[in-house]
Amino acid sequence: MSDGGVVLSWQVIRQDDNGNRYRVGRYATRAEAQKIIDSLDELGPHRLYWVERIAQPAQ
Repeated sequence: MSDGGVVLSWQVIRQDDNGNRYRVGRYATRAEAQKIIDSLDELGPHRLYWVERIAQPAQ
């Protein structure tokens, strides 16, 4: 997926207390995704977030 030509290769995932997983957003760089996690971690403990690389389709 891209946003105006920028490839969004990284996603932030959140897992809730019941084990359900949700995509928080997609980002162009790992650093950008990690910055989002860092800001979300400030909201409080007991939230689990991580960054995943999104596989790009073969061309």
